Amino acid sequence: MDMQGNRTLTVTQQQAWEALNDPEVLKLCIPGCDSIEATGDNAYELTNGIKVGPVSAKFKGKLQLTDISAPDSYTINFEGNGGAAGFGKGSAKVTLAPQEAGSELAYTVHAQVGGKIAQVGQRLIDGVAKSMAESFFKRFDEEMKRRYPPPEGAEPAAEEPGKLKKMWSKITGGGDAKAES
Repeated sequence: MDMQGNRTLTVTQQQAWEALNDPEVLKLCIPGCDSIEATGDNAYELTNGIKVGPVSAKFKGKLQLTDISAPDSYTINFEGNGGAAGFGKGSAKVTLAPQEAGSELAYTVHAQVGGKIAQVGQRLIDGVAKSMAESFFKRFDEEMKRRYPPPEGAEPAAEEPGKLKKMWSKITGGGDAKAES
């Protein structure tokens, strides 16, 4: 299975990098994650409940971060075993880039599954993987908004109709933008 995507984040590249390297944030954001613990430098063990069609399993797995170029990118190598339900292994290349109003995260995932999970069919597996990615990013966005709320009084200009007109009025002393003859 191969999957790729990108997301615009409301936090800076550095804030996103720190969060993506924080086991507590990952535990909150990974769907079905029961635990994630550091086992060494850039190495983690996790337990995760997954349901694919009629197959449900608790997976025990390992994550290893490699090719680290902070705060720009890393590769997550993963493997997990769900007993009779099957296994999963693969890698995900994650990149972060600064943007004018936050940052952009891009990812490319290559994964293999085997056992009963593989027998449910590739379309179902792909659908569950996409759903899990969407759920992860929704949770991640919510956690980033909780950790890094916008400053008080910071309103997007689009939410204040007439703001430009009011500013122009102050500049011109109350006149409008039409040229006078």
